[in-house]
Amino acid sequence: MIRPFITNRKVLLLFLLVMVLFASSAFPELWYWKFLPEPPPERYGNILINRVSESTGMKPVSFSHWMHRVKYTCKVCHSELGFQLKVNTTLITEQENTKGKYCGACHNGDIAFGHSEENCHKCHNGDIDYGKDKFDNLSYLPAAAYGNGIDWVEAIEEGLINPAAYLRDDRMPVKSVKKLTMYSGWMWMNSHARFSHEVHGKWLGCSNCHPAIFTLEPTTTQGLSMPNIINGEYCGICHGKVSFPINNNCRRCHPTMRR
Repeated sequence: MIRPFITNRKVLLLFLLVMVLFASSAFPELWYWKFLPEPPPERYGNILINRVSESTGMKPVSFSHWMHRVKYTCKVCHSELGFQLKVNTTLITEQENTKGKYCGACHNGDIAFGHSEENCHKCHNGDIDYGKDKFDNLSYLPAAAYGNGIDWVEAIEEGLINPAAYLRDDRMPVKSVKKLTMYSGWMWMNSHARFSHEVHGKWLGCSNCHPAIFTLEPTTTQGLSMPNIINGEYCGICHGKVSFPINNNCRRCHPTMRR
């Protein structure tokens, strides 16, 4: 008896090959997802501000988000004080600081250490790990298995921290309980993304996201995809840098994902 050349196994392999070729042409972004390695917990969210420092003969400024967010929400710096969400896009000068703008709004010798010569090294040190010895002081906060190992939302909800929403006035932050479902356009994705304004409103203001990053109509937002998020756009402006990383944390946004 002559064995058929085309067997069930070959049919299956041929089918899988066709599917791979189809996926690679229809969804080319699936083939180059490259997550950045996560830094140590005490360095996660740390940045070096160097737009003008080295050009004026100074070392870059080290800034630790975890050190500051115990006392202040994100909106204080990124709305009220005018810091852009992307590092080195805001022009911060010593002259502006001494006038009480940007860092000088707090670092004035009253709220925090001021701009005096003996304090220069506390900011202009060029060391992204500067102050890491203070990280252990936050061990009382709820643990997380990602980022800097702290669940900041839970820390607020449990009353362990009470970061100020505003620096100069007593306006109450606007909170919305509206939850959005962002539908995936990929047929292989078995869970749509969930977004909570209530959770994000504990840290951010509406103007942080709208309309520059996200339009007010979700269906009109173009380019919202995982590759773009990984590359630091849309959600990736915060997540993966200061907010929890998206590496191995799919269910934080896609809660019903089976795998």
